[in-house]
Amino acid sequence: MNARPKAWRTALTHVAIDMRQTFRCAIRAALPHTIIVVDHFHLVQLANGKLADLRRPLTWKMREHRGRTGDPEYDHRRLLRSNREDLTDEQIAILERDLTRIGTYGRHLLAGWHAKEKLRHLLALARTNPARSTIAHRLHAFYIWCADHPYLPELVTLAETVASWWNEIEAFLLTGITNAKSEGTNRVIKLEARCAYGFRNPANQRLRSRCATTRGSRNRAIPA
Repeated sequence: MNARPKAWRTALTHVAIDMRQTFRCAIRAALPHTIIVVDHFHLVQLANGKLADLRRPLTWKMREHRGRTGDPEYDHRRLLRSNREDLTDEQIAILERDLTRIGTYGRHLLAGWHAKEKLRHLLALARTNPARSTIAHRLHAFYIWCADHPYLPELVTLAETVASWWNEIEAFLLTGITNAKSEGTNRVIKLEARCAYGFRNPANQRLRSRCATTRGSRNRAIPA
């Protein structure tokens, strides 16, 4: 970034990144005037990862083996990853019924699923011109839920991550800027490289990615 012309750097207003501390430090060093935005995709991915991290050890504690077909928490793992609005009322009832029947560990899994959905409920405010009071209310609901389950370290670390990246997350809620386009381009480039069709030269890969993700940007935001 420092190799780019000064006029190009000063014209930038926002930078959308993954939740990587190295990315954040680099942007703050090279472009201190820009607003850093965290893409919501990576937050939901993190929440789903924490839910999977919660499910696996609970399964082992209950059954002394990894999840298998016939274990309710394993059979419903796709429902746990699903967004609430994509599930039917019947599917939600089945999920809650079968996990509740397991007992304490099943209720722990439900708590993890609800934490993920409360975070998604917060992120859904993006591109709706939300009032700060609405953001604060949904953020508080997410934090309170995680605080009420301190015996689930996966929820504690999820809340801590949100807290440490809150400025960048709030910037996403207020601007709606994402790096989805660059993520999609990166996947295409990687696939082409695997298929031996595309740009094997790293310099050409970087050039193609930069051209594809910055062309026609209206807000002069650069996705990382």
